[in-house]
Amino acid sequence: MSLDLSKKVVTVRPDQTIVTKQNLPYYVGISTATTGAKGLSMNLVVIPPGGSPKAHFHKDFETAIYLLKGRVETKFGENLKESIINEEGDFIFIPPGVPHKPMNLSDGEPALAIVSRNDPNEHENVVAYEV
Repeated sequence: MSLDLSKKVVTVRPDQTIVTKQNLPYYVGISTATTGAKGLSMNLVVIPPGGSPKAHFHKDFETAIYLLKGRVETKFGENLKESIINEEGDFIFIPPGVPHKPMNLSDGEPALAIVSRNDPNEHENVVAYEV
């Protein structure tokens, strides 16, 4: 048995955010660009106090979220008529193509979440959703 030395463990330590199509600051962690990932992405998203991104959906890809800090209301579905409130420690699943718009319910503290998708180029597959 021989080892393929081109396969290695990669560490990513992002030191700055990017602004996404959703208009939220992201610390890009795992993606095609940072690690060569072929089937997933994982990032840290910051929702500023009282902040909310643009309504959007992710074309053909599932989203898993772990809310690290804060309280967030997510409006979702057709015309964003449905709503759920999540608190730190919650795991959240959003199916492909479901429009959603989270909002940080705190006026003083940012909300922090780990976001993972089965899409290594996830920022290219974000679609704006007009209500």
